[in-house]
Amino acid sequence: MPDPERLRDSTQIVLPCEELSGLRTDIESDFAVTVFAIDETTCRIVGSPVEIKAVGRFLARHGINLA
Repeated sequence: MPDPERLRDSTQIVLPCEELSGLRTDIESDFAVTVFAIDETTCRIVGSPVEIKAVGRFLARHGINLA
């Protein structure tokens, strides 16, 4: 049985919403993911593992470190 924490890590990205400033529309239109605010300062990007990896690469190209 897969580890739930590992599965979550491969299907979502959680980061400060301010880091998505100017990128959210591009992410939602270019990738099959959903972006929503968890609270006033934190956003979550949810999608398949393949899409999440692609979004992670996109964010890295735009200077956003996810590590």
